Amino acid sequence: MSKIGFIGLGIMGGPMAANLVRAGHEVTGYNRSPAKTERLVEQGGAAASSVAEAVRDADVVITVLPDSPDVEAVVLGEDGVLANAPEGALLIDCSTVRPDVPRRIAERAAGRLRVVDAPVSGGEPKAIDGTLSVMVGAAEEDFPAAREVLRAVGSTVVHVGPVGSGQTVKAANQLVVAGNIALLAEALVFLEAHGVETGPALEVLGGGLAGSAVLDAKAEKMREREFAPGFRLELHHKDLGIVQDAARQRQLVAPLTALVGQLVAAANAQGDGKLDHSALFRQIAQLNGRD
Repeated sequence: MSKIGFIGLGIMGGPMAANLVRAGHEVTGYNRSPAKTERLVEQGGAAASSVAEAVRDADVVITVLPDSPDVEAVVLGEDGVLANAPEGALLIDCSTVRPDVPRRIAERAAGRLRVVDAPVSGGEPKAIDGTLSVMVGAAEEDFPAAREVLRAVGSTVVHVGPVGSGQTVKAANQLVVAGNIALLAEALVFLEAHGVETGPALEVLGGGLAGSAVLDAKAEKMREREFAPGFRLELHHKDLGIVQDAARQRQLVAPLTALVGQLVAAANAQGDGKLDHSALFRQIAQLNGRD
């Protein structure tokens, strides 16, 4: 079992760290909000008062942070991971960031740390039960060690290419999810406008080709207008920006990406960013004069 320094104990990181503890790893966590670190201690982990303290004796460092600048600051900062983790430690970044970020970190850390980008998908429920899908960008020789650790948090752990590839696949994932959420919201508004009982309607849709993990996870939230965050809409807004930037870099035409990106941007601008990303339903409903 590994000594793991875990940075970022939020909606996703907290349950992931707890699952690593349950798998037998020695986990020391750091989070800017001490209450979340205390929760890890209650679950059998240890608390650190700084990034440097969390990673100083770690075999593996895992980061789950909101955005690219956060990852770069935590890893490359003066008191960060690169300056304090032992030589040869494995750095696994499970955040969702621009694909160039892990590549740049790998270049800076060459000869000192082994760098892996391993963004996750599945939201809070799958983070809690340890069944996340993990898309891993890593050197061939580093993937086996990363997989051994990541098996405690994910049921699907796939090597998708060299460092940076995980983030490229995650960008595609976020596009597909956002598109599904938008169409599910439109379908629900459509059904309600026609006076159809939405429970049975969504049940039968879920049993056919229209069925999806998004429908299973988000339909009831939309029906009940209950949008407690499992994955915040403001973060999905950020992720779609990553998709659009990456598409422009390859001079790709992505019209549906642009449309769903504008819908998510509008919902975020109107104050729904702290809600679950299924709250995109509210934007679709408002466009139709419904609530």
